[in-house]
Amino acid sequence: MRIVLGVSGGIAAYKACLLLRRFTESGHDVTVIPTAAALRFVGAPTWAALSGKPVADDVWTRVEDVPHVRIGKEADLVVVAPATTDLLAKAAHGLADDLLTNTLLTARCPIVFAPAMHTEMWQHPATVANVATLRERGVHVMDPDSGRLTGVDTGPGRLREPDEIASYALGLVQESKPEGTGPLAGRHVVVSAGGTREPIDPVRFLGNRSSGKQGYALAAVAAERGARVTLVSANAALTAPAGVDVISVETTLELQEAVTRAAADADAVVMAAAPADYRSAAYTDHKIKKTAGGDDLTLHLVENPDIVKGLVADRGAAVRPLIVSFAAETGDADGSVMEHARAKFARKGSDIQVVNEVGPGVTFGQDDAAIHILTRDGQETEVQQADKVVLANAVWDVVQKHLPTV
Repeated sequence: MRIVLGVSGGIAAYKACLLLRRFTESGHDVTVIPTAAALRFVGAPTWAALSGKPVADDVWTRVEDVPHVRIGKEADLVVVAPATTDLLAKAAHGLADDLLTNTLLTARCPIVFAPAMHTEMWQHPATVANVATLRERGVHVMDPDSGRLTGVDTGPGRLREPDEIASYALGLVQESKPEGTGPLAGRHVVVSAGGTREPIDPVRFLGNRSSGKQGYALAAVAAERGARVTLVSANAALTAPAGVDVISVETTLELQEAVTRAAADADAVVMAAAPADYRSAAYTDHKIKKTAGGDDLTLHLVENPDIVKGLVADRGAAVRPLIVSFAAETGDADGSVMEHARAKFARKGSDIQVVNEVGPGVTFGQDDAAIHILTRDGQETEVQQADKVVLANAVWDVVQKHLPTV
């Protein structure tokens, strides 16, 4: 996809570097168009290095290519992040005094503005009117987040996180595509994400460190590839990818029920969630108090069901759904990460297994990770440390090769 990333002159311009990385590592062709003010925050060499393309902010560079018309007409998506008060005003009034504002007038694809400014600017009647005008014309203006701004100020006006902007913008393009496009078009896939929590009392629970980032990336990439996606999310504080149906759960039993139900008509189930292996045998409906004598607390735990093994058993001799398991492992005296993972793969009976090493500061909660992808026919794909969107694309590349024909 050909994406234009416009960057206007606000302190949040540095976050656009992360947004650019999100787009390029998802395989998109990105042209960055900064304003002159944006280049005072982040220089042209940075944008050129990250995008792999030369960068200009004026209409005179390579004028023989007529860039102020060509770039907009060829784009599949235009995203402006951050979009300042000045940029929104120019766009609303059709002003075109640099390459970015010219591009906005010539583009006929979805256009997304991600505003970033001080609260007083965002709430000023002029900005409110300009945003309303743009939205009436079919332009997509995201509401900014509320939080810490430049200096000591807090309030609405903070730039949304790059992953949120990317998911929203790419979802709009997916929605605008004709039905039946993309390598996963016509497929229903189920993805689980996050870590389950097993309540002990109204305050405490047993859980794990999974953030859900990998599962959400898998769901977003599947949607971008044209699939109908059901995301079963366990306690993940993340924004749902555009165009994805989300089912929220808390415990492993709830996760099992939701995934099993959704898998009934699925072509693939990708179990990226981290279910708790054990739950408390009894739930106390009041907070367990600490004893005055400092006595130890003993919890009786019972084993949770293995969701992947259950899916394999339910499928029986059928070819659908293709089942992808995840193995988050650590090495120990009994074996290495891969030795434990291969043993788990054999026990579970899934078709594909994704393996990653976990530990403090490794994989869980991180934006990057490294994985091995094992298939039942003995093939192994290693993906070096990379953004979780890159890993998601690698997983789906393997899954697509093994999906049964429709």
